[in-house]
Amino acid sequence: MDKGTLDALLVKGVHLGATDIHFKAGDPPVYRISGKLRQVKEEGRLVPADTEAICACLLDADVGTERLRTVQEQDSSYSLQGIGRFRVNVYRQRGSLSCVLHVIPAEVPTIDGMGLPQTVKALAQHKQGIVLVTGATGSGKSTTLAAMVDHINRTDAVHVLTIEDPIEYLHRNIKASVSQREVGPDTHAFKTALRAALWQDPDVVLVGEMQDSETIDVALRAAETGHMVFSVVQAADAVRAIDHVLGLFEERERDRTRQRLADALCGMVSQRLVRCADGKGRVAVCEILVASAEVQECIREGRDADLKEIMGRSRSLYGMQTFEQHLEQLREQGIVPTSAASAPVLNPGGGADSSHATDVSGEEAVRTITDSETFFRGGGLS
Repeated sequence: MDKGTLDALLVKGVHLGATDIHFKAGDPPVYRISGKLRQVKEEGRLVPADTEAICACLLDADVGTERLRTVQEQDSSYSLQGIGRFRVNVYRQRGSLSCVLHVIPAEVPTIDGMGLPQTVKALAQHKQGIVLVTGATGSGKSTTLAAMVDHINRTDAVHVLTIEDPIEYLHRNIKASVSQREVGPDTHAFKTALRAALWQDPDVVLVGEMQDSETIDVALRAAETGHMVFSVVQAADAVRAIDHVLGLFEERERDRTRQRLADALCGMVSQRLVRCADGKGRVAVCEILVASAEVQECIREGRDADLKEIMGRSRSLYGMQTFEQHLEQLREQGIVPTSAASAPVLNPGGGADSSHATDVSGEEAVRTITDSETFFRGGGLS
């Protein structure tokens, strides 16, 4: 498969509202639309030579022909002018190369456009501390962070420094000055870039993911020294996020880290996806924790199990909410079906409802898919 054919398939996927595009030997290309996998059978089944050629196109700037033969997994990004960007993961399965491209819309999402609770906007307006966005892979964490950066960019004349792997949404300077660094081309690692960031005069630092204790330590230090830090934690909710962060430290360091996190935390946004009532896309259901004095005290004292009860009764005062409260609100508004109960929304995975790929080709494809909207009613999730 040549680059022209690959690009045409990507353009078609974007136009049909796909959020992810799969290429695997033995299958036709597959689009994920409204959370479900749909085979593009008219393109025929791919063979290993096809997927190798596709991966060679996608990784051309990262690996040479010889290196491609030894790739087992590789992250990258890919751009099509006028169409958008793609987050790329190449991997080997059964000896042949495969890849998945996540579609990143050209337009940066907004908090209002995504229908996120207004408390998210309030958290983005903090000047010092740390805000964590949590959720499983595919639950929209990086999209929410991009919307928060967009809000800052539109409202405050500050220096925003992002460290991403890879860069997804491209932020144009509006009111703020936004510098975006990518792990690989621009820096060796999150922790390396974050240490250097403290010398680059940032007001706001976004760390794509806090993967180890050293990165978390530097992020907390940045928050403690007057910076605003935003980052991602791979955890289903606020309580699990705290457990995850502390679990990255040696036992002797955990009490001190707990105190530092309690002092620096501004809030957490945890999100999961549920299908919309009209079947056109999915919407985020959010749990929101705001670091009130009571919340900080709970974290300091290790009473993390009490946080859900605090969120449940602090909605009117602080804008906190539980997943169940937000789900009920979305049901009342008709955004999600009345049948959407705890079970589907509390499944944290982004593709939980896509056990089998259905076929999509020809006129049926257009009729079935072109009415689909991407996550958040037109703002892509990642």
